[in-house]
Amino acid sequence: MRYDVIIIGAGSAGSTLATRLSEDPGRSVLLLEAGPDYPDVDHLPDDLKWGGNFFMAALGAHNWGYTAVPSAQRPEPIPLPRGKTTGGTSAINGQLVLRGTPEDFDTWAAWGNAEWAFTNVLPYFRKLETDLDFQGDDFHGANGPIPVRRLQRDEMMPYARALYTACLDADFPDCPDHNHPESTGIGPCPVNNRDGIRMSTALTYLREARHRLNLTIRANVTSRRLLFAGKQAVGVEAESHGERFMVEGDQIVLSAGAIGSPHLLLLSGVGPAAQLRGHGIDVIQDLPGVGQNLRDHPYVFFLCRQRGQPPDTLKPPYVQVVLRYTASGSPARNDMQIGTLAVDSTYLPADGPIKQGEPCFAIYANIQQALSAGELTLASPDPAVQPALDYNYLAHPWDRERLREAVRRAYRLAQHPAFQDVIIEPVGIDEETLATDAALDAWLLGSIGFAGFHSAGTCKMGPATDAMAVVDQYCCVHGLEGLRVVDASVMPDVVRANTNTTTIAIAERVADWMKAGR
Repeated sequence: MRYDVIIIGAGSAGSTLATRLSEDPGRSVLLLEAGPDYPDVDHLPDDLKWGGNFFMAALGAHNWGYTAVPSAQRPEPIPLPRGKTTGGTSAINGQLVLRGTPEDFDTWAAWGNAEWAFTNVLPYFRKLETDLDFQGDDFHGANGPIPVRRLQRDEMMPYARALYTACLDADFPDCPDHNHPESTGIGPCPVNNRDGIRMSTALTYLREARHRLNLTIRANVTSRRLLFAGKQAVGVEAESHGERFMVEGDQIVLSAGAIGSPHLLLLSGVGPAAQLRGHGIDVIQDLPGVGQNLRDHPYVFFLCRQRGQPPDTLKPPYVQVVLRYTASGSPARNDMQIGTLAVDSTYLPADGPIKQGEPCFAIYANIQQALSAGELTLASPDPAVQPALDYNYLAHPWDRERLREAVRRAYRLAQHPAFQDVIIEPVGIDEETLATDAALDAWLLGSIGFAGFHSAGTCKMGPATDAMAVVDQYCCVHGLEGLRVVDASVMPDVVRANTNTTTIAIAERVADWMKAGR
């Protein structure tokens, strides 16, 4: 069967695109997803349904099981959580509905992507959300699929309230709305958690479209490679339950994420020619940027033994309050983030300092605009073999300097009197670790235990004059016809926020172009 549009990947971008493009009953849309599909909330397993358990979601059954190398200084592989189900990583994520800063998008525009200036993107942030706290103004939406709310301080976990108080006393601004364009400081996280349930794009966007006869959703289908007639993309070779088949489409859209999309391009002969030939793959289009420019938010946390009973780590959002601030001497506003994280200690190592079942939480810090970039390369021409992933964390001295400052700041905040009734003691970090840059650098590299929460940039957007650009500003692949990439991989640089919301906004914007025939 032939379709007007084939979308590969039913995650944050793919589910959004499928929903918007199928609004035209005359357009046939096929949505392919490698993982299972759960048609409604009653069918969801707990790791996808409940939004409070970080480890249950990140290490659960609905995960690609990728591993990645953090850096040359720490070559041991670490987990890379990516969702494998309808909803993609929006089905296992932390539910933060944070937008990139206006400067992020205006920088994209300055790099040759004028359509992505902040004033052009803002309407799509508004379109995707129903903000339950701020409605009816120029910055927030009231009719979108994604519900957005913020916990009041008396609803927060004790450690989240303590961080709020400590940050205010440290003279950080109170920030009731982190999605205001001028926001900075400490405030409640906007989240898409409703009654404890993680409201993924499968439960929001796809729910609106499942009844449409022109939308076909095929789960448990792995896309092996794209098919071309010359420079025209014409279909997909796929596999399901051991059977291989081909489907044809007038337009093919890759929405497999910052790992899956470049991997599939490489397997299909689109990427750096020398790398492809080295794996015996015929070159369809030599694009050196495919898999390069791997961006992320380097992320570390330290555990804290908690007084009292174990908190509820099933339903409440596990990140409830966040500090966004600018590092000392940084020209980039809000380039750092500190927050608290609910931890279910039953998922911690049995031989670790925290006993399984012991009450604890984490204080985290990350860089929101890192200068270090990694790469994704083929490990094998076999689609079943994951690509090689090197995040190259903290390679740039400025990244190390800022993250050192952030961890020291987070540790000092934890000493505030507001934490006296909350913390017994921090675990795994002490004054000796913080005393020298060398000791702290070693701790930082040893503490990056997960990778790629906010992977982006591996199919960089940019004009044809940019040798590393993979797609143009309309997300069409350079040098090819009928092929787009629409997901976090097209970001020229990762935004200064969790990436899910911006990924949905990208899909909303491209859907309008596709509906208009652009």
